[in-house]
Amino acid sequence: MYQSRQTYITANIKMAELIKENPKLLLFLEHFNIDFTVSDKNVSQVCGENNIPEPLFLAFANLYNGFIPKQEDIANLRNISAIIFFLNNTHHFYKTEKYPEIKNHIKKLQEKAPNKEVELIEQFFNDYFDEVLEHLDYEDDIAFPYFLMLFEKKQISHDSSFSVKEYREHHTDIETKLADLKNLLLKHIHIPNVLSLKRKLLLSLFELEFDLRIHALIEEKILLPLIDKVEYNILNG
Repeated sequence: MYQSRQTYITANIKMAELIKENPKLLLFLEHFNIDFTVSDKNVSQVCGENNIPEPLFLAFANLYNGFIPKQEDIANLRNISAIIFFLNNTHHFYKTEKYPEIKNHIKKLQEKAPNKEVELIEQFFNDYFDEVLEHLDYEDDIAFPYFLMLFEKKQISHDSSFSVKEYREHHTDIETKLADLKNLLLKHIHIPNVLSLKRKLLLSLFELEFDLRIHALIEEKILLPLIDKVEYNILNG
């Protein structure tokens, strides 16, 4: 069950206090391209200064604090382009920062303790991330442009070979194998005398897993219901 003891975020709470309580919100702000120097501004002021729809900001921020948005909260969301902007930025983070960081930790493990078990970790992660990249590229190149077209043009292209139904069928769980890799490191693979490197690797894996979970929840609980609504309005308008 996805739970947390963090604060349920509302518009009048100071952003700095929320960050101090849950530093993962730094990554959330970065995905929106929001500077971390928030002074004494509350959530509403941060949203206003950065042109982020407040209901959307609150829904996403509360996901990072462990709260699944209610149906009535999702019903008030309108800006599909802002959702896709956020998700595109998460993709950039995974591809250009998190993956190279984890690869580097594994490379250092090989240098310090070269053995078949470290080679297994590397192969497992590379195979896993190949699947992740396929998933992210599919969204960037096919799914998200289609969703934006629906939202902006308010029409369904009859010559398009893509559909929301196809996206749902293609949408895969990209967190499970990452959990398997963590379990290998925590329960089965013993690599002596490299505790510092193992800790850094595991923390990186935990951070990636957490953010991928948020990414999936945004798509499943927020984006797809909105796209369904747009499609329904187009077909029945």
